Amino acid sequence: MRRAATFLLCLAALALVLYPIVWLVSASLTPVEDLVANLRSLFPGRVTTDGYAGALEGAGGESFWTFLGNSTIVASGAVVGNVVSCSLAAYAFARLRFRLSGPLFAFALVTIMLPAHVTLIPQYVVFQRLEMIDTFVPLILPKLLATDAFFVFLMVQFMRGIPRELDEAAKIDGCGPIRNYRYVVLPLSRPALVTTAIFTFIWTWNDFFSQLIYLSSTENYTIPMGLRLFIDQTSSSSYGPMFAMSVLSLVPIGLFFLAFQRFLVAGVATTGLKG
Repeated sequence: MRRAATFLLCLAALALVLYPIVWLVSASLTPVEDLVANLRSLFPGRVTTDGYAGALEGAGGESFWTFLGNSTIVASGAVVGNVVSCSLAAYAFARLRFRLSGPLFAFALVTIMLPAHVTLIPQYVVFQRLEMIDTFVPLILPKLLATDAFFVFLMVQFMRGIPRELDEAAKIDGCGPIRNYRYVVLPLSRPALVTTAIFTFIWTWNDFFSQLIYLSSTENYTIPMGLRLFIDQTSSSSYGPMFAMSVLSLVPIGLFFLAFQRFLVAGVATTGLKG
């Protein structure tokens, strides 16, 4: 009875989590007149693909593929920037000994509690003076400077679990700090690197606020910005194409997660293990 109750509880939780996604897919296949008449219906009485045709056609004079390409560029640049810069910073804090390493690492952790809105205006002014507004640079460049202290902390904790004897053996073989990072620490930190890549990709792909601030031209819009184009100034929405594009925007996230989930599970399983 206890196992049956646990199983039913898990099914109820799964249904609660999956309900919005199932409803979104159903709404994208439902004619607009039927959808407005019965918003609570989970399964469409009639099925139509007009919403997907409108989603692929896009909005604001740009197709869905333009929005998809822009989102891919921004998300890929953010992933590469975070993985490279945060791993370098974490390696310095976790494996190297230098003056003020403790205070600098503590200062980096303090920035986690700093709201993004505090630095928004100064960053915008800097990029405006550099004439980088309405480009992808403000969305990618900060990632190359290890500004996400959460991922630095994640990698530091993981790298500290790697035995120090490996560094000493690499030093005996003639490896300096750079080669030790490249050939010893980095391969062993693959679970932490993949975890950073997954969360960076998801957060950047779904980000709307930063892209709203820095992007103003329709040809530079990402998918979250493209979805906003389906709502006009009178708050009237093109529900079919909007729901269809929402479904299409979830596909890259699901594929990215499925491709790297085994590394994410390995990172969770090995976190905290020593030696």
